Amino acid sequence: MQEEFSLDMEGEEDEDEIVCLDESFFINDNYQLTNFTFGSQVIQLFCLHSASTDYDLTGQLVWPGAMLLNNYLSKNSEMLQGCSVIELGSGVGITGILCSRFCHDFVLTDHNDEVLKILKKNIELHASPENPNCCTGLVAEKLEWGNIDQINQILQNYSGGFDLVLGADICFQQSSIPLLYDTVKHLLQIRGKGRCKFILAYVSRAKIMDSLVINEAIRHGMEITEVAGTRSVVGNLDGTIFEITLQ
Repeated sequence: MQEEFSLDMEGEEDEDEIVCLDESFFINDNYQLTNFTFGSQVIQLFCLHSASTDYDLTGQLVWPGAMLLNNYLSKNSEMLQGCSVIELGSGVGITGILCSRFCHDFVLTDHNDEVLKILKKNIELHASPENPNCCTGLVAEKLEWGNIDQINQILQNYSGGFDLVLGADICFQQSSIPLLYDTVKHLLQIRGKGRCKFILAYVSRAKIMDSLVINEAIRHGMEITEVAGTRSVVGNLDGTIFEITLQ
């Protein structure tokens, strides 16, 4: 993908100089090794502390919703024991790395190639035998929401589906929400009603998105429930945990 800017050069009639800026112009890969603590679990990973919104590079940093979800999961780690889990919009992988200390298999997904690079780098960091908290069962896959071919490719290795689908702070663009729920519904249907659920850490930034997240779940034939006691302020914003299941 490229952006084109036309500059009219003085003294040259009817001639434009086209300056093309590709994705590399916006990419910052000066990642910092950063410590995060969730209950008794300490996680060290590479991330940025700020990122460009151009080319959807927001996955290069840890968002408030990921902190909300990880705090919730660290307090309820029993729900992860022996489970197979897939995460949508994994970013740098902070949730997957935490969960892999409790669950059986964890598939981290993102659609952005640059984000996938840092995601795989953090998996390698935590899969190293020198790491005292060495994590196994972590896999990174490319997944664009709504892309059935990519979903089916992942399911070739997990034909029985997953126990849990996770998402943290992944509701930014209105146009992406129907595609998100298309993907979630497909994943939930593999196991069937009551045997798989989607846990979404949602951070409120706009009233229209608040309504869309709930209404699209209902439109897709799902039941969405706020988990009692999870509403809190994260990064000066209101956040909560939703559990979403097939009706």
